[in-house]
Amino acid sequence: HVRGTCGKPALISVMAEAEVRQKTDEEQVPTLVKTDGKLLEESKQRSIDVVAGTQSLMVIVILVLACVVAFASRLFAVIRFESIIHEFDPWFNYRATHHLAMNGFYPFLNWFDKRAWYPLGRIVGGTVYPGLMVTSGLIHNVLHTLHIPVHIRDVCVFLAPIFSGFTSVAAYLLTREVWNSRAGLLAACFMAIVPGYISRSVAGSYDNEGIAIFALLFTYFLWLKSVKTGSVFWSVAASLSYFYMVSAWGGYVFIINLVPLHVFVLLLMGRFSTRIYVAYSTFYLLGLIMSMQVPFVGFQPIRTSEHMAAAGVFVLLNAAMFLEFLHAHLQLTGKQYWRLFFLASVASAALVFVGVVALTYLGYIAPWSGRFYSLYDTGYAKIHIPIIASVSEHQPTTWTSFFFDLHILLCLFPAGVWFVMKRLTDERVFVVLYAVSAVYFAGVMVRLMLTLTPIVCVCAAIAISYALDNYTKPVLTKDDDDETPSKPSSESDPASPDATPSSAKGEKGKKSKKDRKEKDKKEGTVLYDRNKILKHHNIEQDPAHAGAGAYFASFSNIGSIVILLILMFLVLFAVHCTWVTGNAYSSPSVVLATNNPDGSRNILDDFREAYFWLRQNTPEDARVMSWWDYGYQIAGMANRTTLVDNNTWNNSHIALVGMAMSSTEEKAYPIMRSLGVDYVLVIFGGLIGYSGDDINKFLWMVRIAEGEHPQEIRESNYFTQQGEFRVDAGGSPTLLNCLMYKLSYHRFGEVQTSYGHPLGYDRTRNVEIGNKNIKLTHMEESYTSEHWLVRIYKVKDLENREDVTKPLRAVKNKRKVYPRKAAPKKKGVIRNKTESVVKVKKAVKSNKNS
Repeated sequence: HVRGTCGKPALISVMAEAEVRQKTDEEQVPTLVKTDGKLLEESKQRSIDVVAGTQSLMVIVILVLACVVAFASRLFAVIRFESIIHEFDPWFNYRATHHLAMNGFYPFLNWFDKRAWYPLGRIVGGTVYPGLMVTSGLIHNVLHTLHIPVHIRDVCVFLAPIFSGFTSVAAYLLTREVWNSRAGLLAACFMAIVPGYISRSVAGSYDNEGIAIFALLFTYFLWLKSVKTGSVFWSVAASLSYFYMVSAWGGYVFIINLVPLHVFVLLLMGRFSTRIYVAYSTFYLLGLIMSMQVPFVGFQPIRTSEHMAAAGVFVLLNAAMFLEFLHAHLQLTGKQYWRLFFLASVASAALVFVGVVALTYLGYIAPWSGRFYSLYDTGYAKIHIPIIASVSEHQPTTWTSFFFDLHILLCLFPAGVWFVMKRLTDERVFVVLYAVSAVYFAGVMVRLMLTLTPIVCVCAAIAISYALDNYTKPVLTKDDDDETPSKPSSESDPASPDATPSSAKGEKGKKSKKDRKEKDKKEGTVLYDRNKILKHHNIEQDPAHAGAGAYFASFSNIGSIVILLILMFLVLFAVHCTWVTGNAYSSPSVVLATNNPDGSRNILDDFREAYFWLRQNTPEDARVMSWWDYGYQIAGMANRTTLVDNNTWNNSHIALVGMAMSSTEEKAYPIMRSLGVDYVLVIFGGLIGYSGDDINKFLWMVRIAEGEHPQEIRESNYFTQQGEFRVDAGGSPTLLNCLMYKLSYHRFGEVQTSYGHPLGYDRTRNVEIGNKNIKLTHMEESYTSEHWLVRIYKVKDLENREDVTKPLRAVKNKRKVYPRKAAPKKKGVIRNKTESVVKVKKAVKSNKNS
């Protein structure tokens, strides 16, 4: 019609207009596609930002809740008793912190404590790690600057619970750096309530470990961050954190040996890089210089054997970096480089070893101390340094202690280490080394369970996170109404040109099913529902079925069972932690509590009663002799001078006190007079069944005294011929007559402790004492607490005339002695008469006659 009416020019014009419209449409379509794509990308980015923001908010909320739980779970002692300092060492820390807060930092460093180690005294600033005191003093000053009146004692009581929240955050950061944030949140929650850390961080436990574990974990996190990035900034931050750790606790030696071990193992594994060189060199040099600023540490980092491993690795690392420089400039082949690297490494290690041995032999480097020898030989301290072995927390750890402090985490710990080893990186090598070394040292010494607890929390969190990641992913399961999955149209429509015959289709389906089964078996994803009808496929791995109507998202039954088991164990773990915290680790040692038959509590406050009596009824300069366990408490609560305390820096002085306690009263009296002792304090638990009394500690007094005075004291003399230590009538005479026995059981033979038992029945040892007729000659009882838990005796002064105990010797007189009035009258006779006397007598006679 166009051709007929308009002719050829009209047709050409119509075709031209059609082409123009087509081009215009083609140009508009990409513009619309681009616009839609941009909007889609923006919406995706917006949704990603919303998800990321939600996750960040959830992380913050969970960490805050973990900190709150960590703080609240450590307040059992304050709620049940009161705000009070616990144990023994915290009392000295409180005294030192109070002196720092009242007088300032420099007077604290120069403080000479006259009430400790009489007559020697103690320079406090050079014998303590000041980080704990400085932290509390700083918080106290900040609060007072903000006009918040808080007593320094309350700051000391609540410092450890506050830092436990910081420790949880540090555990999150460390675990996130090693694994992921989900495992980090679990580690933070574990760290908040695990008993192995709560034992040293309850309210009132004002000890160095309360802040040191936070410094330990934070230093490790910053170290791994510096290794991962090779940044000087993170290395400097790690050295600053290490400096705080050095100022807080002697366990900093664990850091300065584990970090060099990490670098050394990375060198052996061929993972050396400039990142490691920058991180370690910066950390070691700055950490070395700053650690020497702590007065108690001084030059130990360059003059003790415990720090030589770090110096050796620093030399070896510089040698390796020099070889890298040669390799880059001399263009060595791989074989030549590794041969040179091996020779240089062996030469550097040999040079460092020979140098350390030579300097140790010449006396410039101190050898390993006895405390470190005891870590490698558990029997060393008992033989050579009994004062170290006498401390209960220095004993080897039992399996019950592991389970008591770690519970289910102990079972998850190996699994976490295995998952870390399967995917090794530079950071995860550190985790493996930390785990192995901490397990060994925790098994050697109970106290070092504290260093094992953080890595157990980290590895257990990794194990649970790995399990949850594998069993909480949504999967596609088949609806029960459909027996087979929906097929594509090409297979369902027989008229389709792509359709295949049914027989070929069946063979093809069988092959695909077999291939899929084998693939699923290899990948470990063969999961069936209860009827074993359909395998479960991950939505992310099989997105093609995401929109299929025959499938819906769910969790597998095995996954649900695993999740329920994990939740059950976590609930049991939380219950166990709460029980242990409330019953085992929240009872202050200075206040005892028992349960009455009706369930009510009975408070035994004998310790504070006795210390208050000392403070009120003795002169201010009175000197009190006791075993070293109670020195800090006497100085802190009674404010009286002590001979020995928990510092245990002078073994000979402690041995002298032990010899006085182990000797008879007659031999102990000169020792006490030479030390200027005014009062003697002993702890006795025979009346109430308290097992931590001095009689149970007595053998350690004997062993320590025997180490310094083997001629006077022998441990074998305090045992029976059968090798038994007995306090009854069958006990050794040396034991039954020593000073400690007399002071503990004085007047105890007159007391009936319970119905059905004889007088003088010891409820702690469950025997009747052997020496009931105890009389003191040079001492007198001054005070005994209500439950006989604390007994105080006064040392008498020297007598002007000593009572003669032997009978007077009879003297026989040759002549009879008469009383003066009953004696017969007898004229006196003057010997050697002179003539004048004779003349006088004659004159007298003549006068009488006349």
